[in-house]
This record gives sequence, structure tokens and C-alpha cells, in this order.
Amino acid sequence: MNKSRTTIVLLSLVVAVAVLLPLAVLSGSVRLSLSEVWQTLCGHGTEMTDFIVLGSRLPAAVTALCAGASLAVAGLLMQTSFDNPLAGPSIMGISSGANLGVAIVMLAGVPLVSAWGTAAVVVGAFVGAMAILLVLLALSSVLRSSEVLLIVGILIGYLASSAISLLNFFAPERAVHGFVMWGMGNFNGVTTEILPVFAAICAVLCIGSALYIKSLNAMLFGADYARSVGLSVGRVRAGVLFISGALTAVVTAWCGPIGFIGLAVPHIARMLVATSNHRAVLPATILSGAVVGLLCQVLSSMPSQWYAGQIPINAITPLIGVPVIAYVLFNRRKLLYFN
Repeated sequence: MNKSRTTIVLLSLVVAVAVLLPLAVLSGSVRLSLSEVWQTLCGHGTEMTDFIVLGSRLPAAVTALCAGASLAVAGLLMQTSFDNPLAGPSIMGISSGANLGVAIVMLAGVPLVSAWGTAAVVVGAFVGAMAILLVLLALSSVLRSSEVLLIVGILIGYLASSAISLLNFFAPERAVHGFVMWGMGNFNGVTTEILPVFAAICAVLCIGSALYIKSLNAMLFGADYARSVGLSVGRVRAGVLFISGALTAVVTAWCGPIGFIGLAVPHIARMLVATSNHRAVLPATILSGAVVGLLCQVLSSMPSQWYAGQIPINAITPLIGVPVIAYVLFNRRKLLYFN
């Protein structure tokens, strides 16, 4: 691991976050100057700027930062745990499980405007994600091939999608419309009151993943090597997958099933630091996820100056994720972190 390169990369990512965060606050249908935003943040804004900046854009920007970092960490943990570069929350069926849990709540007509309705969505997403995780954990002890386990995860995702389609068919039209809009993905669903809780959960889980750095590095050499050095592979895998599922469930509940960030960002981080050592990759993944999340928020908000509304996040993430995954697949033998 090149420590000087890692330091430069991490500092560059911090600068990118520092640039994109105010840019995300400035982007929107109503044009605000940097001085107006600054005065609002200092408590000297007008009623309109307070509503726009403090009530809408700043929570959305912080949500994008937290959600991007969380999904990226979830993807990194899954890729290492299953020893598969194509593992991720959206590929392994975890996002679909969380999506199914939310669908059961929303399509049952639970009013999301109430506090208990929001809590029900979070619980539904968590239960759905954990259910898929338990199935994957059980199968991982039987299926030794990571490729077969990946296919099984995809099949489970299809089954969850089939169940969601049936729920949509029998649900009332208004509930279906609300669920479809939620499924497009956006970072505007976290209110100012909920934001501290959302950010705290994401931060605690991301920090908790750092406790597994040494174990994850051992698992890079394979499960047999990890066991030979006294590591309880099953316990470690259960711990990191619990964190992955919890991060996915929290983000999915409030932001919708965001795709590609968990799959592509860990590869971006590895390419930046040119190593698979989690001491460098984990912080780089957190910051890279934050950068990608903020970039998606900026891109989704910019056209609102000419058109009403924002572009769904899931219409943007494939534009970033697909080229990255294609590059990884075609250049796997040349990438240092795979060797």
C-alpha cells in the first residue's frame, strides 16, 4: 500500500466533497447566490431562503452524501465477504428485499405522512433486507462457488420483484403511483427533523465497518487462509453482512432502491488507491460514495431550472456505474488490486 498515494487520494476526495456540497445546495429551480446561501446558513436569511436552503436543499445534499457513502460501504463489504467483484446490494437481491418490505407497507395504504408510517417503512425495509441476507448466509455455507451464489442472489431478486409486481396489480391506483415514484430514487425524502437520525445511523454503521478491517484483509486471501489464521469466517461474514443489510435498508427506506452506487464505487476507490487493503480502500470508498451521491444530486437538480421537478437518481447512477463496471470486466487482469 502506497501511503503517500492514499493520502493524496483521500485529501482530493475531501476537497471534492467540499466543492460538491455547496454546489448541491446552490442547484435547483430557484437561483440563489452564494452570499444568500451563506447568510441563510448564518441565520440571517429571509423566510423564502430559509425554506429553500434549510428546509429542502441542505437536507437533500447531506442525505445524498450519507446515502452515497453508505451504499458504497455496503457494496465493498459484500464484495469482500463473497469474494466476488460483482456483488452488491442491488445485484445480490438485498435491495430487492428492502424494496419488497417497503412495497408491503406502502401498497397496504399506510399513510407515510405520519411518524408511525415512516417508522413502518423503515422497519419493512430492514426486515426485507435482513430476510434476504439470512437466505444468502445460509446458502453461502452450502454453495462454495461465489459465482453460483451471485446467480442465486439475482434469482432471489427476481422473485422479490415478482412479488412486488403482484402487490402493484392488486393495490389501489394512488398507492401504486406513490410506490412507483418512490422507486425512482431521490434524496429529498429525508426531512430536517429526520436528518440527524438518518445521518447518525449511517455514520455509526460506516464506522462500525472499520472494526472489521483486519478480518476483511485476511478474507482477501480466501476463506481457507482466514480460517488458518484463527478467523471465524462465519461470524465475520455475518457481522459485515448485517452492516451491509442495515445500511441498504436505511437508505432504501428513505431514498428508494438506489442502484449501481454499491456496485461501482468500491471499484472506483480501489482504482484510486491501487490496492485492496481495506485500511486504504474503506475510507476511500466512504469518500468516493459521498462524492458520487453529491454528484448525482447536483445532476438531478440542475435541469429543474428549465423543467419542473428533478431527474430521478436511478436515471443517473447507471451513467456512472455502467462504464466503471464495463472497464473493470474488460481490464480485470491489468488492475493491480485484483493481483
